[in-house]
This record gives sequence, structure tokens and C-alpha cells, in this order.
Amino acid sequence: MKRGLLISISILTGLSSLQATEQPAVELKNKSTFAMDNGSRNPFWPIGWKPAPKIGNGGADHGGTDLPPTVFVVSTITVEPSGRFAIINGKTMTEGQQFGLQMGTQTYQITVKRIEDGRVILGRRDQEIVVPLRRK
Repeated sequence: MKRGLLISISILTGLSSLQATEQPAVELKNKSTFAMDNGSRNPFWPIGWKPAPKIGNGGADHGGTDLPPTVFVVSTITVEPSGRFAIINGKTMTEGQQFGLQMGTQTYQITVKRIEDGRVILGRRDQEIVVPLRRK
């Protein structure tokens, strides 16, 4: 028993002396960097892949015609004290939320102005779009 206790104490003393030694500081000789030059290929793209060329104005919303309410599908409206939610074109939206509607090459920025019982009022620039709830 005394012998086992003596061995345990000597092992613990040896371990504590190993931990007390200081580790030398590591110095980096070369730091790696990455700079993307214009016109060079992104190294994360697959070999041989090239991005599609940009066409026109990039699909930004620059006025144009008014959007008809038929391009939106309101399938669910929830009006609760905690908040108002609507599912518009398959996505959950809240009042004040903005989203993009892509039609062809054009992307329109839409804002959910109000969610009311039975309808949603959307806004795009000066246009107000009233979209009724579609009941099946």
C-alpha cells in the first residue's frame, strides 16, 4: 500500500514538472494570401466552367408596366395578436417585408404593405396591388 502510494506521488510530481515547461512561440515564415485578378478564373469553379455572360441591365427593376394581381398567389392569411402572416407565391411573408418577383429576365422589388382579412396589399414604387386570398 505504501509502495503504491509512493509510486503515484512520484508519477504526479513528474507530470507536473512536464506541464510547467514553457512551449516555444511559433513564428510563421510565410502567410498565405489570395488575390483575385480581373479576368482570371476563380479557383473554386470547376475546370472548364465559365460564368454566363451578363445580359442587359442585369434584371433590375427600372419602372416598366404595372404588375397585375394575377401574378401573385395568396394561399393563406393568418391574423393574430402576435402578428400577421401570409403565404404569397409559396413563401411566408410578414407586413413590411420585401421580396423579389422574377418574371422572365426582369426582377421586381415588392413590399408587403398590409395583410388584412381576406386580402394582401402589396406595393411596388407608386403602384398598390390588392391580391385577394384564393380559396379552393
